[in-house]
Amino acid sequence: MGFQNLVLITFMMTLVIVQYGNCKVTRHPHYHSYKDLATKILHNIGGGFVQRNGTHFFLNGKPHYLNGFNAYWLMNIASDPSTSSKVTTTFQEASQHGLNIARTWAFNDGGYKALQTSPGSYDENVFKALDFVISEAGKNGVRLILSLVNNWNNYGGKNQYVQWARERGQYVNNDDDFFTHPVVKQYYKNHVKTVLMRNNTITGLAYKDDPSIFAWELMNEPRSQNDYSGKSIQAFFLEIASYVKSIDSNHLLEVGLEGFYGESMPEKKQFNPGYQLVRTDFISNNQVPKINFATIHLYPDQWVSSSDETAQDAFVNKWVQAHIQDSNDILRKPILLTEFGKSSRSSRYNMDERNSYFEKLYNFIYNSARNGGPCVGGLFWQLMAQGMDGFRDGYEIIFQESPSTTNVITQQSKKMSNLE
Repeated sequence: MGFQNLVLITFMMTLVIVQYGNCKVTRHPHYHSYKDLATKILHNIGGGFVQRNGTHFFLNGKPHYLNGFNAYWLMNIASDPSTSSKVTTTFQEASQHGLNIARTWAFNDGGYKALQTSPGSYDENVFKALDFVISEAGKNGVRLILSLVNNWNNYGGKNQYVQWARERGQYVNNDDDFFTHPVVKQYYKNHVKTVLMRNNTITGLAYKDDPSIFAWELMNEPRSQNDYSGKSIQAFFLEIASYVKSIDSNHLLEVGLEGFYGESMPEKKQFNPGYQLVRTDFISNNQVPKINFATIHLYPDQWVSSSDETAQDAFVNKWVQAHIQDSNDILRKPILLTEFGKSSRSSRYNMDERNSYFEKLYNFIYNSARNGGPCVGGLFWQLMAQGMDGFRDGYEIIFQESPSTTNVITQQSKKMSNLE
């Protein structure tokens, strides 16, 4: 959460201004307003870039712990002047409840309100909306995990990239060509470079130089349907992770995995939901040298929906504990629970059950962090502001509508903050 003394802030600001020289901020006519905003953001987020050492995150030389949320919709909402205030409201409310990290999309490929309208072509108004999201997050002391492409067709995803190649005369078989076809991969690399090199029109900082960004995510929930060995997707992660780091050595990087075990340690596939054959591999994918931390998602109401409550509860316990243990013993990297939630559309849903579920997961996270373990934060799916009914998916949490759940979230924020 970061409460730093003035001397440290002044020192860090000096470093940041020197480092940001590549952005030519000093030549911009709005230099003083940029500098003032950058100073405010640096103060509010508690210092410079978050770093990783072993199984822990560090900020300004001290262990750093996280409690946060998902809000994939931020850029979409920010692109409309009539709704952009909801972005500000969301970050303000999140900060008030001690949340210090958010995960959102830095992509929308083709289709409605697209960021990337065709390969290498961007809607500047939508990019300015992403500028606004990043600026508002920093002003409210919230760092961002920015995901760079979707596995799913929503907001374009790998399907859109493959379709773009097909439309331009390339021979492609299926969506998995995203991971192997040289033209498709180059489209994606171009997008990565464009985003990382983007100069924020509000702060004057290049994204790659902005400490408001916690980490980049290669893909939301990557999956492959055809390569049973998992070798092609592993090669993709190796290549793209190195490419990201060649542009941006400041920020942390993660894959975007749900956590399914694969062929590198097949004995661990016992922890997977039975039907899940997605060709990713929690162990080998996260052992990519340029990947800084591991992630898991958790949706027992979807993954083991036919099981009773007792069986789902047992699955949750084994899933979380196995991944924390493997992050500590095998990966030697931190792990975040980057998506979890309880749907109000489930036939067995009630508010008390959701609160208990959150408390269970929060206790796993807190106990790991308190005892020096690798699990140091979680991000629930998803936070919304009031008046966003079209974005409801059953998992949404609106603070004003759910005071008891809000209290559970706030208490976790306090507990994690007190560890620092």
